[in-house]
Amino acid sequence: MNGDATHSPSSDLPDDLTPDLELALELAELADRVALERFRSADLEIATKPDRTFVTESDLAVERAIRDRLAEARPDDGILGEEFGREDRGSRQWIVDPIDGTSNFLRGVPVWGALVSLVIDGVPVVGVASMPTFGRRWWAARGLGAWTNEPGSADAPARRIRVSGVADLADASLSFQSIAQWREAGRLPALLALGEAVWRDRAYGDLWSYMLLAEGLVDIVGEFDVKEYDLAALVPIVEEAGGRFTSADGAPGHAHGSSLATNGHLHDQVLAIIARPAASENPTERNA
Repeated sequence: MNGDATHSPSSDLPDDLTPDLELALELAELADRVALERFRSADLEIATKPDRTFVTESDLAVERAIRDRLAEARPDDGILGEEFGREDRGSRQWIVDPIDGTSNFLRGVPVWGALVSLVIDGVPVVGVASMPTFGRRWWAARGLGAWTNEPGSADAPARRIRVSGVADLADASLSFQSIAQWREAGRLPALLALGEAVWRDRAYGDLWSYMLLAEGLVDIVGEFDVKEYDLAALVPIVEEAGGRFTSADGAPGHAHGSSLATNGHLHDQVLAIIARPAASENPTERNA
C-alpha cells in the first residue's frame, strides 16, 4: 500500500469544508450502525423496485436515518438518495447511497457499504465510503488528499492513500464490475479487448473496486448503468488519491450513466479502447 502518513480526518481542512467532512463521517458511522443491525437476518424484508433492482428494509432505514440527521444539521441543503429521491435546495446537495451493493447485502456477502457525498455547484467536494463488515472507511475532501483507516476498525489511525504508478496496460489490473453491464451497454467487445490488453482482470464489485484503485491495488475500474448516488462519493476519493474519474467516453463528472476510474497514467490508453467514437470521427480511422 502507498504512503505511511497518519492523519486526523478533520485536521488542516479549510474552514468551509471541515464541518462538512466531519458530518459526512458521522453519517457514514450512522449508516454502518443501522445496516449492521439487520445484516444476515433470516427475516430481512426484501422488495423489488420498478427498475427490477432490489431494496431491503435496511436500505430504507439507513436512508431515513441519514435524511433525519441532515434535516437537523443542514436544513438548507438539498439531498439526493437512492431510495427517496431528490430534494433540491440551492447549490449544495448531499448525495447518498445507503447500501451500495444491496444484492450482496441481501445474500449475506460482505462486500457492501455506505456512500456519502457533498456536491457543490455540481462538483463532488467531499466523499466518504464505508464498509463496516471489513472495518474499513475511506474519505476525501477537495484539495486535502484521500485517506483511509488501517484495517480492522473504522476508528483506527488514518493513512493517506495514493493510486499506483503503473503506466503500461500490460502491467495493469482491471476491475470491470460485471459482464452483463458491459453487454447491455453494447460494450462487451470493448471489455474483451481491454481484458486482452491488461495483466489481469477481476470483478471485485461496487465501491470496493474504487477503493482498491485509490489505494494503488487496482489500476482501472469501469461500470455502466450507474447513477449519481453510485458515483458521487467516489470521485473525490479517487481524484484526491491522484487518479482520474470520467464517464466511459471521457466526459468529466459523475452524472453520465457510466464511469471510468484509473490511476491517471492509463486513462487515455483505456479510453482509446472503450470509448465510443465521436460523431465527427471516422471509426475506421480512429481504430487504425
